[in-house]
Amino acid sequence: MRVLILGGYGATGALLVAELREHGATALAAGRDPARADRVLDLRAGPDAAYRAALDGVDVVVNAAGAEDPRLVAATTEHGVPFVDITASTSYVAAVERLSPAAPVLLSVGLAPGLSTLLATAVHAAAPGPVDIAVVLGAGEHHGVAATTWTFQLFGRRFPDTHGGAAVRNFTRPRSFDLPALGRRRLYRADFSDQHSLTRDLGVPVRTYFGLDSWAATWALALLARVPGASRAPKGLPLPGTDRWLVLARGGDGHARSARGRSQSRATAVLAAAAARAATALPSGVHHLPAALTLWDVPAGRGIAFDD
Repeated sequence: MRVLILGGYGATGALLVAELREHGATALAAGRDPARADRVLDLRAGPDAAYRAALDGVDVVVNAAGAEDPRLVAATTEHGVPFVDITASTSYVAAVERLSPAAPVLLSVGLAPGLSTLLATAVHAAAPGPVDIAVVLGAGEHHGVAATTWTFQLFGRRFPDTHGGAAVRNFTRPRSFDLPALGRRRLYRADFSDQHSLTRDLGVPVRTYFGLDSWAATWALALLARVPGASRAPKGLPLPGTDRWLVLARGGDGHARSARGRSQSRATAVLAAAAARAATALPSGVHHLPAALTLWDVPAGRGIAFDD
């Protein structure tokens, strides 16, 4: 399998390239830097001639660059090549869902959305009803520019409540969760895209709550959300924490499934590699991760541990 990885030398992209190569795939890192890229591409130009030429002989494209341009999706699928995306912006996901691609497009590929989507789907299958998702990421991990920018863009923004109530401001409306290895933690609502797609696809309300592995960093995040103009705050400010992550889905009856590990980027790379292999078997159209994988398809022994 030949895979073109957009952003293939970034925080997640480089790990994805290594993961694919370790399992026998030909992984081609794409980006602007000729010293690090196997295919030199400037995605700021959109699907230009260089991008279309890079698709020749490729079996699947994985977007790990954070580029949110539906034109790239359209150009890739017009070439007959499946497109896998780890990008999590709600507005971008909605824009891609409006496309009618001529090849498979697989969204919600990562920890959240992604692993969170699989956990919520499994919990709902065991006990149909509303689902709460808890996402805890490591404040001490070095995240890529796209992930950091996405988080800061949430400050001051509101999103539709999946329960049909008033619009929700990010990092408000806390709820407590009992989390394996972390104990009881207070987490806050955040606009992760899969709570919207799951509410639609499962037919029940799904809510996502977010925090950092350090309770102090989580508290600081919630406090910063109250400051006007917080989205323009300097990025990369040091926060206390480690590289631990945890994702949990909890049903209305209290039944929960969770997964945890170290390094969000590493776990995302493992999931994206599995998704890239599965995407080629999907029919044309836009899909989310549960259409391609279940919890039992997540590679074992690759840094993702499940708690029953």
